[in-house]
Amino acid sequence: MPVVLVVDDDRSVRHIIKGAFAGTEHTVLEAADVEDALRLVRDQTPDVVFLDIELPEISGLEAFDKIKALDGKLPVIYITGGGTSNTAIEAMKLGAFDYLLKPLNLAQLRELAARAFEIRRLMKVPVALSSAVSPADFGDQIVGRSSQMQEVFKAIGRVAPQNVTVLIRGESGTGKELVARAIYQHGDRRDAPFLAVNCAAIPEQLLESELFGHEKGAFTGADRQRIGKFEQCNGGTIFLDEIGDMPAMLQSKILRLLQQQEFQRVGGNETIKTDVRIVAATNRNLEQMVADGQFREDLLYRLNGYSICLPPLRDRGDDTTILVQHYLARLSREIKREVQGLAPSTLTILRAYHWPGNVRELEGVLRQTLLQMTGTIIAPEFLPNVVTAGRPAIEDADTLHSGENDTTAPQESTTPASCDGDTTVNCLPFDLREFIRGKLGQTSDNLYAETLEMMELYLLTQVLTQSNGNQSEAARILGITRGSLRHKIRSLGINIGSKIETTE
Repeated sequence: MPVVLVVDDDRSVRHIIKGAFAGTEHTVLEAADVEDALRLVRDQTPDVVFLDIELPEISGLEAFDKIKALDGKLPVIYITGGGTSNTAIEAMKLGAFDYLLKPLNLAQLRELAARAFEIRRLMKVPVALSSAVSPADFGDQIVGRSSQMQEVFKAIGRVAPQNVTVLIRGESGTGKELVARAIYQHGDRRDAPFLAVNCAAIPEQLLESELFGHEKGAFTGADRQRIGKFEQCNGGTIFLDEIGDMPAMLQSKILRLLQQQEFQRVGGNETIKTDVRIVAATNRNLEQMVADGQFREDLLYRLNGYSICLPPLRDRGDDTTILVQHYLARLSREIKREVQGLAPSTLTILRAYHWPGNVRELEGVLRQTLLQMTGTIIAPEFLPNVVTAGRPAIEDADTLHSGENDTTAPQESTTPASCDGDTTVNCLPFDLREFIRGKLGQTSDNLYAETLEMMELYLLTQVLTQSNGNQSEAARILGITRGSLRHKIRSLGINIGSKIETTE
């Protein structure tokens, strides 16, 4: 359960922030002075700190330094009453997570807190390199006994202590972020910040500001100076996911940063020095993109200081069985379902399926199966139709279309794979009503988010089917950017490809 620490001598501010998390699982701790705050950091290990910049007995920067001395990975969000607080800006340069202006915007406060919790999790939760079947009681694991995964484990061990740029290659869902975190946690910068940026999920016009920051007035809506990830993460590690989706203009700035460890904020003239280690990842063929003029050749050479290639699940042999057992052990505890085993025919089906979404798809399929099953043995009928049919409902659209707006793929049906002809709103990969009833029966404490995820999965599947897998057209219909759509497709485990097929 996330723990929030509020440090402010103003009791009303503490009360407001505590109220912002009322009705949630968050524990909110309060401190009126730095002495109490430091005691709580030592004893309660909070996940995020909201720190007033104008404390009576000590300066904001001095308080920040004392907190960071106790926990260098703890995200600190400053609270300031001044719209141009130089102290807050200086704190951002030293590694503060962000700052908020008074009067507090509670929606912004909760959003910042959520981002800080995720950053804290990425830095704090260990990633184990394991051949074990059962999950550990803590942390994440990269599981595998195949020779290919043993080589990945060795590569992480070799490169983690070295201060070189790493390029992680592999299909979507193979675990590239886990490898990046393992490199960070086993490296010399593990006590400094780790920040992850998905280059495909952030709109192009905002990505530059996210990475390099901006000056006040640099563009419409830039009402204050903002420190970017490279400045904020000085001394630490930045994970640039989906680097192949980075716009050409930003590629040149990243190249300069790699060559000289310096950059300029958007709208600024000041050259800023930084010291960051870059770990990048891609599921695209960067060499082909270089040949097509879509990616800088010199940047590829700089990023490829050391390359780690993650094998697709279909090439990992018996790892499929090991991963099934691993995820069932973990998910059965999360979902509170007793699982005694799998029917032999069920395991045969799982091993025969080609897993275009790789390990991420396997985890999603097993979660759906546990929610669908009755009894304690997983029979084939509890598996999603997409697996028992031996093919994905929608396959990879990027390999389907020779052009971005090509819509020549055959349209066989607009009915999702598991709908059995029913096109009502309840037609999901598994029945929405049964899903909600099942979660209520388990006294779920995250039903809102889980239900929205299932509805989003249904919506995107329908729109992608309607657009014949054309992501640009689907993004237009949905009213979101193509980068956001690509991110949702990957996070939800949707697969797109040579033709749209349905199973009835």
